Amino acid sequence: MAEGGKYYFVCDLHLGVPDSDGTRERLFVDFLKGLPADAKGLFLLGDIFDFWVDYHDVVPRGNVRALAAIAAVAERMPVWYFRGNHDWWISDYFEKELGVKIVQEPYVVVDLDGRQACIGHGDTLGCRDAKSWMVFHIFRNKALIALLKAFHPRWVFALAHRWSAYSKKHHPDRAITVDRESGIYRFANEFGKTRPIDLYIFGHWHSPAHLEVESGGELYVIGDWSQGVNYLAI
Repeated sequence: MAEGGKYYFVCDLHLGVPDSDGTRERLFVDFLKGLPADAKGLFLLGDIFDFWVDYHDVVPRGNVRALAAIAAVAERMPVWYFRGNHDWWISDYFEKELGVKIVQEPYVVVDLDGRQACIGHGDTLGCRDAKSWMVFHIFRNKALIALLKAFHPRWVFALAHRWSAYSKKHHPDRAITVDRESGIYRFANEFGKTRPIDLYIFGHWHSPAHLEVESGGELYVIGDWSQGVNYLAI
């Protein structure tokens, strides 16, 4: 049983990944059901799904138990969903159907019981790689998103699954060690010079890390669920 009286942070489950056997979904549902009654809130920090596009009348097949479990949690505590680089195309389905607050910004600063926390998925923060920036902007271009949604969902989902399978084949180990030379650490250190921050909490890198930030505060990077349940409780 998870500890009570805390905020919970989860990311990078990649539910629906083509070679998944459903284990991650079962673990996630059990985790959500096990959240204590006095938990203060749940932060879903992106890439919960390996791919998601909101359509007006279509819901992607699969993961219905996870969706139901998220909705059940949202009935008893606040739930925030930060869009990741794999589920950026979420719009209003989660808010209208599941009662989840969608966060549009790459990061937000919130007060967690007197501690200032900078929270986000983390994929665009501190990035200096030109290729990554190009991919980020293409995937977030409103005109291209509208064009994508103009195609039949079956084609879009099939393309997304092929892309995911290709990426996994050529990059089997997505975990990247975060240290003081990493872009996400540089972001936190520079951001902390503009205002006092106690906690930085991000996902995306698939490898857990906990670092003291030179300008103040602590940086937490949450790992993925490739090896089992992984979350942060603050």
